Amino acid sequence: MKQYLFTIILTATITFVLTWAVWRLSLRFKLYPGIRERDVHTTPTPRLGGIAIFLGIAAAIGVSAANPFFETIWVRPQTMWAILGASLLIAVIGVIDDLWDLDWMIKLGAQFLAAGVITVGGGLQILSLPFGDIIVFSSWFSITMTMFAIVIVMNAVNFIDGLDGLVAGVCLISNGVFFAYSYILTRDTGQSSYFNLASFLAAVLIGACLGFLPLNWSPAKLFMGDSGALVIGLLMATSAIALTGQLDPSALDPEQIGRSQLLGAFIPILLPVLVVLLPLLDFGLAVLRRMSAGRSPFSPDRKHLHHRMLDLGHRDRDAVLIFYAWAAVLSLAVLLMYVGAREDWPGQYLPGVAFGVVGIAACLVITLPSRRTKRAVSAEPDPTPLESR
Repeated sequence: MKQYLFTIILTATITFVLTWAVWRLSLRFKLYPGIRERDVHTTPTPRLGGIAIFLGIAAAIGVSAANPFFETIWVRPQTMWAILGASLLIAVIGVIDDLWDLDWMIKLGAQFLAAGVITVGGGLQILSLPFGDIIVFSSWFSITMTMFAIVIVMNAVNFIDGLDGLVAGVCLISNGVFFAYSYILTRDTGQSSYFNLASFLAAVLIGACLGFLPLNWSPAKLFMGDSGALVIGLLMATSAIALTGQLDPSALDPEQIGRSQLLGAFIPILLPVLVVLLPLLDFGLAVLRRMSAGRSPFSPDRKHLHHRMLDLGHRDRDAVLIFYAWAAVLSLAVLLMYVGAREDWPGQYLPGVAFGVVGIAACLVITLPSRRTKRAVSAEPDPTPLESR
């Protein structure tokens, strides 16, 4: 655990320093686009924070190569190089798009190329789905399914990048819970390079989000842009696949670990899906909304979930905090269920279920603003600049 904490602190420190440097350089050389018609912020703001995020992540990966504790994840060095290469490709494409607005077809092609680098070059694939018996897919079906999963998560994370601090905070919470889950699961099932890779990537993402959030909190001085959101989504999908895609439920002996613990073996993909449930929900609704209107699924609009929160009467910071609450409640509830399932005792799922029910009820209450809030917001528009996608 100390090595993971060191990784988080190191990544956070490097990312914070680089974020400040990118912000200052962007202002000095005016590396920020003008206000677009769909934008809701009123002051031109640099969108190159993804450069700092990528470099912070790359530095952490480089340091891990010299750390004996992480030698297991370097047993297959081509996997690490594939992750770095794919992240670099997405960061470069993202920076170009943040400055000059690339055509969505070019961005989507680059995303599939990056997913292919990780899947084919890195050897990370969804080999089975834990629904009852193990289902081993053909190589091409597995590759295709994994690539689509990576691209969907990347765009889902990018789609919620619309309020100051939203993506960085939600992903900080999600990766924090996922790190706890992967760490416990690794300890329960034994060490492996794939499982340790999942925990390592989650720790690196925690550090990157921590280091970036101070300058991204409302009012944001710097946006992460596509280069940051897409890289974070890419690595979140990669860490989930590294953990769940390689998990063999038959490797767990029910007599040795307890039958209830098989929840974590047969449904290991549940938590990774829940930690990105809000981005996935927003992504799915956006695709359906745009395609039903005869538009490209990647054409921008102002009807995302965070925009709807503003329309309900929430101010931007309140909306961000509500998203934080939803992300924490959904992911922590399942984590508590898994922790309880590790012990054979009556009602082992009760803490997780109770936390989920109470948490969801509380989130519903705070999501619906009071009439006083609605009247106040309608009378006085919020002047705080917002990120927009």
